[in-house]
Amino acid sequence: MNKPVEILTRASACPHDCPSTCALEVEVLGPDRIGRIRGASDNDYTDGVICAKVARYAERVHHPDRLLKPLRRTGAKGQGEFAEISWDDALDEVAEAFVKAEQRLGAQTVWPYHYAGTMGQVQRDSIHRLRHVKGYSRQFDTICTNAAWTGYIAGTGHLRGSDPRDIEKSDCIVIWGTNAVATQVNVMTHAVKARKERGAKIVAVDVYRNETVRQADLGLVLRPGTDAALACAVMHVAFRDGHADRAYMEKYTDCPADLEAHLASRTPQWAAEITGLGVEEIEAFARLVGETKRTYFRIGYGFARSRNGTVSMHAVTSIPAVTGAWQYEGGGALLSNSGIYTFDKTMIEGRDVVDPATRRLDQSRIGAVLTGEKDALLGGPEVTAMIIQNTNPMSVCPEQDKVRAGFAREDLFTCVHEQFMTETAAMADIVLPATTFLEHDDVYKGGGHQYIVLGPKLIDAPGEARENLFVLNELMKRLGVDHPGNHMSAREHIDWMLKSSGFGDLETLERDRWIDIQPAFETAHFLSGFAHADGKYHFRPDWTATPADNDGAMGPWSAMPELPDYWAVVETPNDEHPFRLVTAPARSFLNSSFNETPGSRKKEGRPEVMLHPEDASKLGIEAGALVAMGNARGEIRLHVRLFDGVTRGTVISEGIWPNGAFVDGRGINTLTGADPVAPYGGAAFHDNRVWLRRG
Repeated sequence: MNKPVEILTRASACPHDCPSTCALEVEVLGPDRIGRIRGASDNDYTDGVICAKVARYAERVHHPDRLLKPLRRTGAKGQGEFAEISWDDALDEVAEAFVKAEQRLGAQTVWPYHYAGTMGQVQRDSIHRLRHVKGYSRQFDTICTNAAWTGYIAGTGHLRGSDPRDIEKSDCIVIWGTNAVATQVNVMTHAVKARKERGAKIVAVDVYRNETVRQADLGLVLRPGTDAALACAVMHVAFRDGHADRAYMEKYTDCPADLEAHLASRTPQWAAEITGLGVEEIEAFARLVGETKRTYFRIGYGFARSRNGTVSMHAVTSIPAVTGAWQYEGGGALLSNSGIYTFDKTMIEGRDVVDPATRRLDQSRIGAVLTGEKDALLGGPEVTAMIIQNTNPMSVCPEQDKVRAGFAREDLFTCVHEQFMTETAAMADIVLPATTFLEHDDVYKGGGHQYIVLGPKLIDAPGEARENLFVLNELMKRLGVDHPGNHMSAREHIDWMLKSSGFGDLETLERDRWIDIQPAFETAHFLSGFAHADGKYHFRPDWTATPADNDGAMGPWSAMPELPDYWAVVETPNDEHPFRLVTAPARSFLNSSFNETPGSRKKEGRPEVMLHPEDASKLGIEAGALVAMGNARGEIRLHVRLFDGVTRGTVISEGIWPNGAFVDGRGINTLTGADPVAPYGGAAFHDNRVWLRRG
């Protein structure tokens, strides 16, 4: 008779690129196996709830396609033909290639490239120590947060906001520009609890009738890129109907009289023309927000991924400054709490050896960088060698035709450290097997909450998979460079960072599992003043002096509006390209993660584009038909799903599917642009005009 498997429940944290970084309870079935994963019930943000894809994480950890050994390319780039080699040989070859590249063109020809496949502070960010000690090209992170953070900080002066747990104390929760059911499930947990216990109203603002909009009491589906027009109309009504808190604005904002005069013409009728919403819808929303002092604006990133996204973010964030909602528990706004995590990452990142003169290449413009566009190279040498961790640029980056052409260069040496043979790994010269979050130690922060959460190693890695930290330290050893951080384990890095940052130590974090660093109510709600020098919320921002990470002014920044306004700088449809494409996230994927797991793929089905039935009828396209979709950047083929939950002229494709899942092997980001969003850059993934025809 078989002995029953002993199930141990161990604490961890979700590592994925989500604001929640949920506190987890993991079933450990043995030294190298896990069972189900659940949300930690005693963490008052996670509150026992996690998304379905992470709950079935065993599918991913124990997937038969996990990379298990180092590989050397034997065939053409992208063909997936590799031979197994030893770790020593693989790392020797990578170091040798980097040295040769540096000898020929200088250190900046090497570009370590990474992003948020893990949000772990040690395993994600140790790659910076390599780049800094070697003087390799730095990276300007523009794919995800840049436009949104800049717009928020332009008003508030700092990246923090109302305690996310206070949603439960709200009387109205406005979920703007994020499909929380799919991407931030905990937001919905707290919002639904407020509705059940307080009778709170939930409002969802988005560009299609997704699951969050369906679950809301009031769902507003507007045209992509028109969020600022709706925000301006809401503020117009607040001034018009006496819901603007003039005493609050006089004390806490810079120019309320100028704003009121400016908004006099931004009526609901004006906004209806731009957004496609009905005047009655706008009036009802404005009345609800104006009459409900405890209104919590839970703001997402989606609508900021447009060419006017920074301006739109600032306009939306201005609403609670007009109504005075910041004064109340359960009121105010939150985009991200990332600014409260003041970590000293000197040892992890090698911040003590940064040369600020070293160029920072734009991660969104990797296609332009690798194809040698002079402006993208910032006056430096071409990139001829790369190591890539925690990201899949062959799938997730804009202008995919350029990205593919760049990676196909025979003079480009690429090492990819990955868990699976992704599209990017298939283009590599050397592929190294990577651990998952359950197979190494790390520590996490969550922009959507206020916890520092420990994620310890719980199981042994399969095959010869190694953590990021190991790879980077071994490379630096072979490259003949040193730093104190090279001699520290992941646990030692965590302990050093916590102590140096004033957040306790590893022993305390192991005992308590997480540390709550939520600022006091007065600080979180800016009741001691906003974080600008004058202590005011800025309705009139100085766009190019906004204290957000940047490489200087970019895009058409000089034309940005002086006060909150709709800025018509989006890719407007025309006769040749009559549709606006939004590349929204799929519920069962997370960027390109999980698109290899059977459960997620089964739930998502296949790559599709949502098209309004009336638009389909006009084009003679039936449900399920194969269509071609394209613009000046390229062309793809996929199937149509008829859906009346999109506005006429808008098409939605949820992903990110592997490129190979599309009919012609060309993914959705073939159609997205990499031109920088004003004022500090960023990619406009949800702002692309396209044509559509039978394929």
